[in-house]
Amino acid sequence: MGRADVASLVGVLTRAFDDDPISHYLFRGDRRRARGLRRFFDHQLRHQYLVNGEAFTTDDLVGAALWMPPGRLRPGVRDVLGLALVLTDVLGAGRELPKVARLLAEVERARPTEHHWYLGVLGVDPPSQRTGVGSALVSEVLHQIDAEGSPSYLETSKEENLAFYGRHGFVVKGELQAPAGGPTLWLMWRDPRPSAL
Repeated sequence: MGRADVASLVGVLTRAFDDDPISHYLFRGDRRRARGLRRFFDHQLRHQYLVNGEAFTTDDLVGAALWMPPGRLRPGVRDVLGLALVLTDVLGAGRELPKVARLLAEVERARPTEHHWYLGVLGVDPPSQRTGVGSALVSEVLHQIDAEGSPSYLETSKEENLAFYGRHGFVVKGELQAPAGGPTLWLMWRDPRPSAL
């Protein structure tokens, strides 16, 4: 993925995550959610994954997988401040912001400390979902991760995603309840698979 792909993929990810429970929790209301997701993914792509991570897409730009390699997992001060500005712009400084800040801090605390790859985002445009795009995007990177013998980790708030990630070797290692009656996040870990000889 390159910078020229960002605008298209922000739209894809916004549509892909529109029905995600954590999106509804973070950004209440259709207009706020669409605006919030656009700002969030634009920030993540431009300032995190294209700079410090690994960002993958398809030739027709219908999906994206955003990974953070080992050693670059913890966000820097600039990343945290940038995300805080995005959230403040979308949410305002009202009651929602402290709840969201608490959730982000809990997610960060729950993240494993051992060496691993982090799958931060996997999204496919709704018309192309269930056609193998997500599996192709994830499998390509998992083969590389397996070759280097590294584990991987992700969080998901969509229960239907558990079976998908399970097919790719991820297992649930814990759950996190979002504050103030928010959705459950499942914390998933994958040990590297030995290469077939």
